[in-house]
Amino acid sequence: MDQETYNYEKIAKAIEYITENAKRQPSLFEVAEEVSISQFHFQRMFTEWAGVSPKKFLQYITADYLKNKIKESTNLVELAESAGLSSQSRVYDLFTGIEAVTPQEYKTGGKGLHITYGFHQTPFGECFIAVTERGICAMAFVDENSKDQQLIMLGKKWHFATIEANQVTTVNYIHKIFSPHLSSLDKLPLMVQGTNFQLKVWEALLTIPQGAVTTYQQIAESIGNPKAVRAVGTAVGDNPIAFLIPCHRVIRKEGILGEYRWGSLRKKALIGWEAAKTDAGLAL
Repeated sequence: MDQETYNYEKIAKAIEYITENAKRQPSLFEVAEEVSISQFHFQRMFTEWAGVSPKKFLQYITADYLKNKIKESTNLVELAESAGLSSQSRVYDLFTGIEAVTPQEYKTGGKGLHITYGFHQTPFGECFIAVTERGICAMAFVDENSKDQQLIMLGKKWHFATIEANQVTTVNYIHKIFSPHLSSLDKLPLMVQGTNFQLKVWEALLTIPQGAVTTYQQIAESIGNPKAVRAVGTAVGDNPIAFLIPCHRVIRKEGILGEYRWGSLRKKALIGWEAAKTDAGLAL
């Protein structure tokens, strides 16, 4: 097992234990015991990953904290604009936006496209990424049991495209996505298949800056369809590009994180990690 994956699995287990026992606030020693490593090693590992202590991290994923963050995001347009003006934000540095495949490309299953894919380590476990010359077309967090499934899904969606593994090419995308020091590289376009409604929802998700959260209702209102909350929820769940299209930043209005396509525990890790980085002025 890769060291980064090993660390994330220990950290995820610690987050689960901390949140389940939040009322009694377990000691650092107890948490380290739970994940079967020394207190010193756990403290260092967690702080290097999150930038804050486990106790501080817990504050970022409580319902009260998240409800306050929801209040800050009542207008997604203003939120995105304020993020764009911040030197710490990569909302506008990293993406050129979403490009939808043409109806003809959809009908022909990507005939003529060349897709390269790879599996790589990230701060949130292993991920699968697939790219074309026109942009990233798939990204998902995986484990050993879901790798083959990702390849099958990619093949079904782009059944006439040329698909090949190339870790050397795709690792460059991963380095850019998860490193705050590479924003000077070319921007990352996203290439997706989706209905007009899905594209509107996914584009709205791109406006949510790191460290912010919003609700399904707010997304529905931002796309001019306030009664389509359930449909928005479905579109959010169908997001084909994990992390980059940040569906993890959409939570329930009560401040409850809710479900996540790649695991509710990973959603806690993502939101807490982003909040901690943003609070420290280290937005990714």
